[in-house]
Amino acid sequence: MIVLGCMAVAYAQTPSEGVPPRATPADYQAQAKAGNVTIAAEFMQHSVPTPEATFTSEDYIIVEAGIFGAAGQKLTLTPADFSLRVNGKKQVLPSQPFGFVQRSLKDPEWEMNQAAEKAEKAHLNLGGNDPGNTGEKPPPPKMPIEVQRAMDQKVQKASFPEGDRPLPQAGLLYFEYRGGLKGVRQLELIYSGPAGKATLALQP
Repeated sequence: MIVLGCMAVAYAQTPSEGVPPRATPADYQAQAKAGNVTIAAEFMQHSVPTPEATFTSEDYIIVEAGIFGAAGQKLTLTPADFSLRVNGKKQVLPSQPFGFVQRSLKDPEWEMNQAAEKAEKAHLNLGGNDPGNTGEKPPPPKMPIEVQRAMDQKVQKASFPEGDRPLPQAGLLYFEYRGGLKGVRQLELIYSGPAGKATLALQP
């Protein structure tokens, strides 16, 4: 309980700063005007790209979104201004806060390194008398708490920023979606916020 409490404090102290905006809105898959700003976005599937590393989430799909405006322009931002429509369905998926996504995050590079170490140990034990080798498939390795905390902090920092911010700004949006992506034929990112309204057709 004490460890979990400390982790929660650490996460709370990591502000959502977003990711560096791309040079222009045209550098994203889709663009649309909302009042006097431009919303731009790109569908990242289950990848969670941060400036330091790319992670994954099986339970969420991710959109990198940017908002561009005139020089010196500010806008009040929040992930709650975004939703996602899948295959034209009437019901849209609301953007979810980082705290929900955190539980499903994985680090493919860490897992790959763990698999390599396991294979190396198995090779060294091949033909040996290993009393611990029962032939059963062992459970997947559990990520150390310090590694998990570092991953969570990187993703939280890359999340779409909140508050009154100077433009441009960009960050990651999370939408809960456990279905396979093969059946996704149409994606629309919907913005409804202080700047106005816009709908962006993304590439599945």
